[in-house]
Amino acid sequence: MSADDSPVRRVALVAGARPNFMKVAPVERVLSAAADFEPLLVHTGQHYDRRLSDLFFEQLGLPEPVAHFGVGSGSHATQTGQVMTAFEGWLGENPVDAVLVVGDVNSTLACGLVAAKAGVPLVHVEAGLRSFDRDMPEEINRVVVDALADLLLCTEPDGVKNLRAEGVAEERIRQVGNVMIDSLLTHREKARTSSIVKDLDLPGGTHAVVTLHRPSNVDEPESLKTMLGLLGELAEELPVVWPLHPRTAARIRELGLDDALNAPGLKVTEPLAYLDFLQLMATARLVLTDSGGIQEETTVLGVPCLTVRENTERPITVEEGTNRLVGVQPDAVREAWKEVLAAPPPSEPPVIEGWDGHAAERVVEALRELLDR
Repeated sequence: MSADDSPVRRVALVAGARPNFMKVAPVERVLSAAADFEPLLVHTGQHYDRRLSDLFFEQLGLPEPVAHFGVGSGSHATQTGQVMTAFEGWLGENPVDAVLVVGDVNSTLACGLVAAKAGVPLVHVEAGLRSFDRDMPEEINRVVVDALADLLLCTEPDGVKNLRAEGVAEERIRQVGNVMIDSLLTHREKARTSSIVKDLDLPGGTHAVVTLHRPSNVDEPESLKTMLGLLGELAEELPVVWPLHPRTAARIRELGLDDALNAPGLKVTEPLAYLDFLQLMATARLVLTDSGGIQEETTVLGVPCLTVRENTERPITVEEGTNRLVGVQPDAVREAWKEVLAAPPPSEPPVIEGWDGHAAERVVEALRELLDR
């Protein structure tokens, strides 16, 4: 049966946090253009700050969600439970042919559990990624959702390998590429019109960008003090822009560490809109992060990235990309940034299979095959 004469299938697309929006947007666009699909965008409201939510919808061209749960922050149990309750109620009133979840946030876990228990086909985009660190809440979410999903769509070969090692049936696995990179490549030219570099009075190509939000780096007082000290040191060598995550900002206030944000050369901003942040990264000399997606984005942009974690679920960014896994020890982080700054910038970004701007098309084709079966 071709797409033209297939029945129209309703697909719930779940988005809850900033990284989800960039992953859902290209899939929503391809589904909307297909005659045999009706995408229904469900926003859980896990990120409720306007700069982490509404602006991303506007800039990525996402439609108004058909549902917005507005769950906000809370403990893992509270947040997951509230999303489950809200999504179960919505799903009971809005039958769909499939539920598609992305990434590894609590909304992904919550809606995946509800879909599986309701007997609705579940699709996980960005499946198979593993840090092999169960202290990371995201690792628990990834493992559980992958165990439940009917279709596991991988961004890289390691994801496929991990799922096979866990005994997942071959017919449930597809390597489709990286939908987050679809968004980056789609919006790269538009991002170049951003005035963010000028607005922050940055000399082009000579600044660093920082993002920090993981509990291992910002929850423990000593870890957070260490990170703040390192950023102050880095800011002595080049301007450092730090769009401060609300969670990290709250922790700094709680611990009375606000003075560290006034270090010379450190430019602390509110969370940035997608296009501004993309342009800020693309023109950076160095990015320092504990985020997963930024490891991928900097790889495609050809910008050196230092990941301040002991492990990564995205090993391809280290093996083939511009990412370096440097850990959290101050001497190791310091040595790594000095090596980056002493070396010439990468001449060309690496080319990774499936990170080509067409991953969403392959996602939709795999979804169509699943539902046709």
